[in-house]
Amino acid sequence: MNNTETLESQLLSERIKTVPRSFIRDILKVANAPGITSFAGGLPNKEYFPVEAIKKCTQKVLSKNGSHALQYSNTEGLLELRKAIADQYQKDGLNISEDRILITSGSQQALDLIGKIFINKGDTVLIEKPSYLGAIQAMSMYQPNFQAITLEEDGLNINLFREAVLNQKPKLTYVIPNFQNPTGISYSEEKRKQIASLAIINNLLIVEDDPYGAIRFNGKKHKNIFHYAPENTILLGSFSKTIAPGFRIGWIVAPKDEIFEKLVIAKQASDLHTDIFSQRVIATYLNDYNTKEHINIICKAYGQQAHAMINAIEKYFPFGTKCTRPEGGMFCWVSMPKGFSSLQLFEAAIKEKVAVVPGAPFYINEADSNDFRLNFSCSSPEEIVTGITVLAKCIQQLT
Repeated sequence: MNNTETLESQLLSERIKTVPRSFIRDILKVANAPGITSFAGGLPNKEYFPVEAIKKCTQKVLSKNGSHALQYSNTEGLLELRKAIADQYQKDGLNISEDRILITSGSQQALDLIGKIFINKGDTVLIEKPSYLGAIQAMSMYQPNFQAITLEEDGLNINLFREAVLNQKPKLTYVIPNFQNPTGISYSEEKRKQIASLAIINNLLIVEDDPYGAIRFNGKKHKNIFHYAPENTILLGSFSKTIAPGFRIGWIVAPKDEIFEKLVIAKQASDLHTDIFSQRVIATYLNDYNTKEHINIICKAYGQQAHAMINAIEKYFPFGTKCTRPEGGMFCWVSMPKGFSSLQLFEAAIKEKVAVVPGAPFYINEADSNDFRLNFSCSSPEEIVTGITVLAKCIQQLT
Protein backbone atom coordinates (compact mmCIF):
# COMPACT_ATOMS: atom_id res chain seq x y z
CA MET A 1 0.00 0.00 0.00
CA ASN A 2 1.48 3.34 -1.01
CA ASN A 3 1.30 6.57 0.99
CA THR A 4 -1.63 7.96 -1.02
CA GLU A 5 -3.73 4.86 -0.42
CA THR A 6 -2.90 4.98 3.28
CA LEU A 7 -3.97 8.62 3.52
CA GLU A 8 -7.27 8.02 1.75
CA SER A 9 -8.19 4.83 3.54
CA GLN A 10 -7.12 5.78 7.05
CA LEU A 11 -7.35 9.57 7.42
CA LEU A 12 -9.76 11.17 4.94
CA SER A 13 -13.47 11.45 5.74
CA GLU A 14 -15.92 9.49 3.62
CA ARG A 15 -17.63 12.71 2.48
CA ILE A 16 -14.54 14.30 0.94
CA LYS A 17 -13.80 11.17 -1.07
CA THR A 18 -17.02 11.63 -3.02
CA VAL A 19 -16.71 15.35 -3.80
CA PRO A 20 -15.45 16.11 -7.32
CA ARG A 21 -12.93 18.81 -8.13
CA SER A 22 -14.31 21.86 -9.90
CA PHE A 23 -13.66 21.19 -13.57
CA ILE A 24 -13.94 24.88 -14.41
CA ARG A 25 -11.47 25.96 -11.71
CA ASP A 26 -9.01 23.44 -13.13
CA ILE A 27 -9.38 24.39 -16.79
CA LEU A 28 -9.22 28.11 -16.02
CA LYS A 29 -5.53 27.58 -15.28
CA VAL A 30 -5.22 26.84 -19.00
CA ALA A 31 -8.06 29.02 -20.29
CA ASN A 32 -6.71 32.20 -18.69
CA ALA A 33 -3.25 31.85 -20.17
CA PRO A 34 -2.04 34.69 -22.43
CA GLY A 35 -3.34 34.48 -25.99
CA ILE A 36 -6.36 32.33 -25.15
CA THR A 37 -9.84 33.40 -26.19
CA SER A 38 -11.81 32.07 -23.27
CA PHE A 39 -15.49 31.22 -23.42
CA ALA A 40 -14.90 28.93 -20.44
CA GLY A 41 -15.15 31.02 -17.29
CA GLY A 42 -18.23 32.17 -15.46
CA LEU A 43 -16.63 35.56 -15.03
CA PRO A 44 -18.28 38.97 -15.24
CA ASN A 45 -16.46 41.44 -17.47
CA LYS A 46 -13.83 43.28 -15.44
CA GLU A 47 -14.11 46.27 -17.79
CA TYR A 48 -17.36 47.16 -16.02
CA PHE A 49 -16.18 46.92 -12.43
CA PRO A 50 -16.77 50.35 -10.81
CA VAL A 51 -13.13 50.79 -9.84
CA GLU A 52 -13.08 54.55 -9.30
CA ALA A 53 -16.29 54.50 -7.31
CA ILE A 54 -14.99 51.66 -5.14
CA LYS A 55 -11.81 53.65 -4.48
CA LYS A 56 -13.88 56.56 -3.16
CA CYS A 57 -16.14 54.27 -1.13
CA THR A 58 -13.14 52.55 0.42
CA GLN A 59 -11.65 55.87 1.50
CA LYS A 60 -15.00 57.00 2.85
CA VAL A 61 -15.40 53.82 4.93
CA LEU A 62 -11.98 54.27 6.49
CA SER A 63 -12.52 57.98 7.12
CA LYS A 64 -15.98 57.50 8.58
CA ASN A 65 -15.52 54.29 10.55
CA GLY A 66 -11.77 54.21 11.19
CA SER A 67 -10.48 51.14 13.02
CA HIS A 68 -14.06 50.05 13.70
CA ALA A 69 -14.31 49.09 10.02
CA LEU A 70 -11.51 46.58 10.57
CA GLN A 71 -12.93 44.96 13.72
CA TYR A 72 -14.84 41.71 14.14
CA SER A 73 -18.58 42.02 13.51
CA ASN A 74 -21.86 40.15 13.92
CA THR A 75 -22.63 36.95 12.05
CA GLU A 76 -25.84 38.14 10.38
CA GLY A 77 -24.08 40.88 8.42
CA LEU A 78 -24.02 44.68 8.27
CA LEU A 79 -27.53 45.97 9.00
CA GLU A 80 -27.16 48.84 6.53
CA LEU A 81 -26.37 46.37 3.74
CA ARG A 82 -29.18 43.98 4.69
CA LYS A 83 -31.64 46.88 4.67
CA ALA A 84 -30.47 47.94 1.21
CA ILE A 85 -31.04 44.40 -0.10
CA ALA A 86 -34.46 44.23 1.56
CA ASP A 87 -35.42 47.62 0.08
CA GLN A 88 -34.62 46.40 -3.42
CA TYR A 89 -36.75 43.30 -2.90
CA GLN A 90 -39.59 45.51 -1.67
CA LYS A 91 -39.36 47.54 -4.89
CA ASP A 92 -39.63 44.27 -6.83
CA GLY A 93 -42.79 43.33 -4.96
CA LEU A 94 -41.29 40.83 -2.51
CA ASN A 95 -42.15 41.31 1.15
CA ILE A 96 -38.71 40.53 2.58
CA SER A 97 -37.34 41.93 5.82
CA GLU A 98 -33.68 42.52 6.65
CA ASP A 99 -34.24 40.25 9.67
CA ARG A 100 -34.44 37.28 7.29
CA ILE A 101 -31.30 38.17 5.29
CA LEU A 102 -27.96 36.56 6.15
CA ILE A 103 -24.83 37.93 4.44
CA THR A 104 -22.56 35.15 3.16
CA SER A 105 -19.15 34.79 1.56
CA GLY A 106 -20.60 34.54 -1.92
CA SER A 107 -23.42 32.27 -3.06
CA GLN A 108 -21.07 29.31 -2.77
CA GLN A 109 -21.02 29.59 1.02
CA ALA A 110 -24.80 29.93 0.99
CA LEU A 111 -25.03 26.55 -0.75
CA ASP A 112 -22.65 25.01 1.77
CA LEU A 113 -24.63 26.35 4.74
CA ILE A 114 -27.87 25.01 3.26
CA GLY A 115 -26.25 21.62 2.83
CA LYS A 116 -25.05 21.70 6.43
CA ILE A 117 -28.43 22.35 8.00
CA PHE A 118 -30.67 20.28 5.72
CA ILE A 119 -28.90 17.37 4.01
CA ASN A 120 -28.27 14.04 5.69
CA LYS A 121 -26.44 11.26 3.88
CA GLY A 122 -28.81 9.65 1.41
CA ASP A 123 -31.40 12.44 1.37
CA THR A 124 -32.91 13.02 -2.05
CA VAL A 125 -32.11 16.38 -3.63
CA LEU A 126 -33.65 17.37 -6.95
CA ILE A 127 -31.49 19.39 -9.34
CA GLU A 128 -31.75 20.58 -12.90
CA LYS A 129 -30.28 18.54 -15.74
CA PRO A 130 -27.84 20.11 -16.52
CA SER A 131 -27.14 22.05 -13.31
CA TYR A 132 -24.64 24.51 -11.88
CA LEU A 133 -21.56 22.46 -11.05
CA GLY A 134 -20.71 24.67 -8.06
CA ALA A 135 -23.97 23.59 -6.43
CA ILE A 136 -23.28 19.96 -7.26
CA GLN A 137 -19.85 20.26 -5.67
CA ALA A 138 -21.07 22.12 -2.55
CA MET A 139 -23.94 19.75 -1.80
CA SER A 140 -21.94 16.63 -2.67
CA MET A 141 -20.03 17.23 0.56
CA TYR A 142 -23.14 16.09 2.46
CA GLN A 143 -23.63 12.94 0.37
CA PRO A 144 -27.17 13.39 -0.95
CA ASN A 145 -28.91 11.24 -3.52
CA PHE A 146 -29.11 13.60 -6.50
CA GLN A 147 -32.06 13.20 -8.85
CA ALA A 148 -31.67 15.27 -12.01
CA ILE A 149 -34.78 16.65 -13.74
CA THR A 150 -34.51 17.47 -17.43
CA LEU A 151 -34.53 21.14 -18.37
CA GLU A 152 -36.70 22.29 -21.26
CA GLU A 153 -36.66 25.64 -23.03
CA ASP A 154 -38.98 27.15 -20.41
CA GLY A 155 -37.74 25.39 -17.27
CA LEU A 156 -37.99 22.01 -15.59
CA ASN A 157 -39.99 19.23 -17.23
CA ILE A 158 -42.98 19.55 -14.90
CA ASN A 159 -44.22 15.98 -15.41
CA LEU A 160 -40.83 14.56 -14.41
CA PHE A 161 -40.59 17.02 -11.54
CA ARG A 162 -44.06 16.11 -10.23
CA GLU A 163 -43.26 12.39 -10.50
CA ALA A 164 -39.99 12.83 -8.61
CA VAL A 165 -41.63 14.90 -5.88
CA LEU A 166 -44.39 12.33 -5.36
CA ASN A 167 -42.26 9.19 -5.62
CA GLN A 168 -38.82 10.21 -4.35
CA LYS A 169 -40.01 12.37 -1.41
CA PRO A 170 -37.11 14.83 -1.80
CA LYS A 171 -36.12 17.15 1.00
CA LEU A 172 -35.24 20.05 -1.28
CA THR A 173 -34.81 21.08 -4.89
CA TYR A 174 -32.20 23.45 -6.30
CA VAL A 175 -33.12 25.68 -9.26
CA ILE A 176 -31.81 28.74 -11.14
CA PRO A 177 -34.94 30.19 -12.81
CA ASN A 178 -33.29 33.30 -14.30
CA PHE A 179 -30.68 32.79 -17.05
CA GLN A 180 -29.71 29.40 -15.72
CA ASN A 181 -26.10 28.30 -15.44
CA PRO A 182 -25.06 26.55 -17.68
CA THR A 183 -27.87 26.84 -20.25
CA GLY A 184 -28.91 30.49 -20.06
CA ILE A 185 -32.63 29.54 -20.21
CA SER A 186 -35.28 31.20 -18.04
CA TYR A 187 -38.35 29.58 -16.50
CA SER A 188 -41.78 30.63 -17.74
CA GLU A 189 -44.18 32.24 -15.30
CA GLU A 190 -46.43 29.20 -15.49
CA LYS A 191 -43.67 26.77 -14.54
CA ARG A 192 -42.63 28.97 -11.63
CA LYS A 193 -46.21 28.79 -10.36
CA GLN A 194 -46.38 25.01 -10.86
CA ILE A 195 -43.11 24.39 -9.03
CA ALA A 196 -44.25 26.62 -6.16
CA SER A 197 -47.61 24.85 -5.95
CA LEU A 198 -46.01 21.39 -5.83
CA ALA A 199 -43.59 22.58 -3.14
CA ILE A 200 -46.39 23.92 -0.95
CA ILE A 201 -48.57 20.82 -1.29
CA ASN A 202 -45.71 18.39 -0.66
CA ASN A 203 -43.79 20.35 2.00
CA LEU A 204 -40.80 20.63 -0.32
CA LEU A 205 -38.06 23.22 0.19
CA ILE A 206 -36.98 25.17 -2.89
CA VAL A 207 -33.51 26.70 -3.08
CA GLU A 208 -33.89 29.47 -5.65
CA ASP A 209 -30.48 30.74 -6.76
CA ASP A 210 -30.67 34.12 -8.48
CA PRO A 211 -27.18 35.51 -9.17
CA TYR A 212 -28.00 36.68 -12.71
CA GLY A 213 -31.55 38.03 -12.35
CA ALA A 214 -30.56 41.72 -12.59
CA ILE A 215 -28.66 41.18 -15.84
CA ARG A 216 -31.60 41.13 -18.25
CA PHE A 217 -31.03 42.56 -21.73
CA ASN A 218 -34.10 41.15 -23.53
CA GLY A 219 -37.60 39.97 -22.78
CA LYS A 220 -40.04 40.29 -19.91
CA LYS A 221 -39.07 40.01 -16.27
CA HIS A 222 -40.81 37.21 -14.35
CA LYS A 223 -41.59 36.96 -10.66
CA ASN A 224 -39.32 34.91 -8.42
CA ILE A 225 -40.59 31.53 -7.25
CA PHE A 226 -40.25 33.05 -3.77
CA HIS A 227 -43.20 35.29 -4.67
CA TYR A 228 -45.48 32.25 -5.11
CA ALA A 229 -44.13 30.11 -2.25
CA PRO A 230 -42.51 32.43 0.34
CA GLU A 231 -42.73 29.88 3.17
CA ASN A 232 -41.11 27.13 1.09
CA THR A 233 -38.36 29.04 -0.71
CA ILE A 234 -34.83 29.96 0.28
CA LEU A 235 -33.71 32.76 -2.04
CA LEU A 236 -30.03 33.35 -2.81
CA GLY A 237 -28.47 36.52 -4.20
CA SER A 238 -25.03 37.96 -4.91
CA PHE A 239 -23.17 41.16 -5.77
CA SER A 240 -20.58 39.18 -7.73
CA LYS A 241 -22.23 39.70 -11.11
CA THR A 242 -23.40 43.29 -10.63
CA ILE A 243 -20.58 44.97 -8.67
CA ALA A 244 -17.47 42.81 -8.26
CA PRO A 245 -16.87 39.10 -7.53
CA GLY A 246 -13.67 39.72 -5.61
CA PHE A 247 -15.61 41.00 -2.60
CA ARG A 248 -17.29 37.58 -2.24
CA ILE A 249 -20.51 39.10 -0.89
CA GLY A 250 -23.73 37.13 -1.29
CA TRP A 251 -26.79 36.54 0.84
CA ILE A 252 -29.53 34.12 1.86
CA VAL A 253 -33.17 35.05 2.36
CA ALA A 254 -34.61 32.55 4.85
CA PRO A 255 -38.36 31.85 4.70
CA LYS A 256 -38.74 31.23 8.44
CA ASP A 257 -37.13 32.43 11.68
CA GLU A 258 -36.07 28.93 12.71
CA ILE A 259 -34.31 28.36 9.38
CA PHE A 260 -32.57 31.73 9.67
CA GLU A 261 -31.40 30.84 13.20
CA LYS A 262 -29.93 27.49 12.07
CA LEU A 263 -28.18 29.18 9.16
CA VAL A 264 -26.63 31.70 11.56
CA ILE A 265 -25.38 28.87 13.80
CA ALA A 266 -23.90 27.05 10.80
CA LYS A 267 -22.16 30.24 9.65
CA GLN A 268 -20.78 30.91 13.12
CA ALA A 269 -19.22 27.47 13.01
CA SER A 270 -17.86 28.15 9.54
CA ASP A 271 -16.28 31.62 9.53
CA LEU A 272 -17.91 33.75 12.29
CA HIS A 273 -18.89 36.43 9.76
CA THR A 274 -18.34 37.59 6.19
CA ASP A 275 -15.65 40.23 5.51
CA ILE A 276 -17.16 43.27 7.24
CA PHE A 277 -14.90 45.79 5.48
CA SER A 278 -16.17 44.64 2.08
CA GLN A 279 -19.74 44.82 3.37
CA ARG A 280 -19.22 48.45 4.41
CA VAL A 281 -17.71 49.34 1.03
CA ILE A 282 -20.60 47.80 -0.89
CA ALA A 283 -23.19 49.39 1.40
CA THR A 284 -21.54 52.77 0.80
CA TYR A 285 -21.51 52.16 -2.95
CA LEU A 286 -25.22 51.27 -2.96
CA ASN A 287 -26.00 54.43 -1.00
CA ASP A 288 -23.81 56.89 -2.92
CA TYR A 289 -24.09 55.69 -6.53
CA ASN A 290 -26.77 54.93 -9.09
CA THR A 291 -26.51 51.15 -9.25
CA LYS A 292 -29.37 50.89 -11.74
CA GLU A 293 -27.43 53.00 -14.20
CA HIS A 294 -24.33 50.84 -13.63
CA ILE A 295 -26.27 47.61 -14.20
CA ASN A 296 -27.89 49.04 -17.35
CA ILE A 297 -24.40 49.52 -18.81
CA ILE A 298 -23.58 45.88 -18.08
CA CYS A 299 -26.88 44.69 -19.58
CA LYS A 300 -26.33 46.65 -22.79
CA ALA A 301 -22.80 45.30 -23.22
CA TYR A 302 -23.73 41.69 -22.46
CA GLY A 303 -26.69 41.93 -24.80
CA GLN A 304 -24.42 42.96 -27.66
CA GLN A 305 -21.98 40.18 -26.85
CA ALA A 306 -24.72 37.55 -26.64
CA HIS A 307 -26.14 38.75 -29.97
CA ALA A 308 -22.71 38.48 -31.59
CA MET A 309 -22.20 34.95 -30.26
CA ILE A 310 -25.60 33.59 -31.32
CA ASN A 311 -25.35 35.14 -34.79
CA ALA A 312 -21.85 33.70 -35.25
CA ILE A 313 -23.00 30.24 -34.13
CA GLU A 314 -25.90 30.34 -36.58
CA LYS A 315 -23.57 31.44 -39.37
CA TYR A 316 -20.57 29.16 -38.83
CA PHE A 317 -21.65 26.07 -36.88
CA PRO A 318 -22.89 23.03 -38.87
CA PHE A 319 -26.49 22.09 -39.57
CA GLY A 320 -28.09 20.31 -36.62
CA THR A 321 -26.54 22.59 -34.01
CA LYS A 322 -28.91 23.82 -31.32
CA CYS A 323 -28.18 26.88 -29.21
CA THR A 324 -30.14 28.53 -26.42
CA ARG A 325 -31.10 32.19 -26.77
CA PRO A 326 -30.60 33.76 -23.34
CA GLU A 327 -32.43 36.97 -22.47
CA GLY A 328 -29.84 37.81 -19.83
CA GLY A 329 -27.01 36.41 -17.76
CA MET A 330 -23.68 35.32 -19.16
CA PHE A 331 -24.06 31.93 -20.88
CA CYS A 332 -25.48 30.08 -23.82
CA TRP A 333 -25.63 26.31 -24.24
CA VAL A 334 -24.78 24.55 -27.47
CA SER A 335 -26.01 21.04 -28.26
CA MET A 336 -24.56 19.01 -31.11
CA PRO A 337 -26.03 15.85 -32.66
CA LYS A 338 -25.79 12.63 -30.66
CA GLY A 339 -22.39 10.99 -30.70
CA PHE A 340 -20.48 14.28 -30.65
CA SER A 341 -17.86 14.58 -27.90
CA SER A 342 -17.64 17.98 -26.24
CA LEU A 343 -14.61 16.77 -24.30
CA GLN A 344 -12.80 16.16 -27.58
CA LEU A 345 -13.90 19.61 -28.72
CA PHE A 346 -12.37 21.15 -25.59
CA GLU A 347 -9.07 19.39 -26.26
CA ALA A 348 -9.04 20.36 -29.95
CA ALA A 349 -10.07 23.96 -29.33
CA ILE A 350 -7.54 24.65 -26.60
CA LYS A 351 -4.79 23.73 -29.06
CA GLU A 352 -6.17 26.50 -31.25
CA LYS A 353 -6.22 28.88 -28.24
CA VAL A 354 -9.98 28.88 -27.69
CA ALA A 355 -11.49 27.53 -24.46
CA VAL A 356 -14.98 26.15 -23.82
CA VAL A 357 -16.48 24.08 -21.00
CA PRO A 358 -17.59 20.58 -22.04
CA GLY A 359 -21.02 19.59 -20.81
CA ALA A 360 -20.22 16.54 -18.67
CA PRO A 361 -19.33 18.40 -15.41
CA PHE A 362 -22.85 19.87 -15.35
CA TYR A 363 -24.40 16.40 -15.14
CA ILE A 364 -24.33 13.71 -12.47
CA ASN A 365 -21.97 10.83 -13.24
CA GLU A 366 -21.52 11.46 -16.95
CA ALA A 367 -18.09 11.13 -18.52
CA ASP A 368 -18.87 13.01 -21.75
CA SER A 369 -21.74 14.71 -23.54
CA ASN A 370 -22.67 16.24 -26.87
CA ASP A 371 -23.21 19.74 -25.42
CA PHE A 372 -21.04 22.52 -24.04
CA ARG A 373 -21.26 25.90 -22.33
CA LEU A 374 -20.10 29.20 -23.81
CA ASN A 375 -19.57 32.38 -21.81
CA PHE A 376 -20.05 35.61 -23.76
CA SER A 377 -19.53 38.23 -21.04
CA CYS A 378 -15.72 38.38 -21.10
CA SER A 379 -15.04 38.78 -24.81
CA SER A 380 -15.68 41.65 -27.22
CA PRO A 381 -18.04 41.02 -30.15
CA GLU A 382 -15.02 40.92 -32.45
CA GLU A 383 -13.24 38.36 -30.27
CA ILE A 384 -16.42 36.32 -30.08
CA VAL A 385 -16.80 36.09 -33.85
CA THR A 386 -13.15 35.11 -34.26
CA GLY A 387 -13.38 32.49 -31.51
CA ILE A 388 -16.60 30.99 -32.86
CA THR A 389 -15.06 30.58 -36.33
CA VAL A 390 -12.17 28.67 -34.73
CA LEU A 391 -14.63 26.46 -32.84
CA ALA A 392 -16.55 25.83 -36.05
CA LYS A 393 -13.41 24.55 -37.73
CA CYS A 394 -12.66 22.28 -34.75
CA ILE A 395 -16.23 20.91 -34.87
CA GLN A 396 -15.92 20.30 -38.58
CA GLN A 397 -12.74 18.29 -38.03
CA LEU A 398 -14.34 16.22 -35.26
CA THR A 399 -17.47 15.44 -37.26
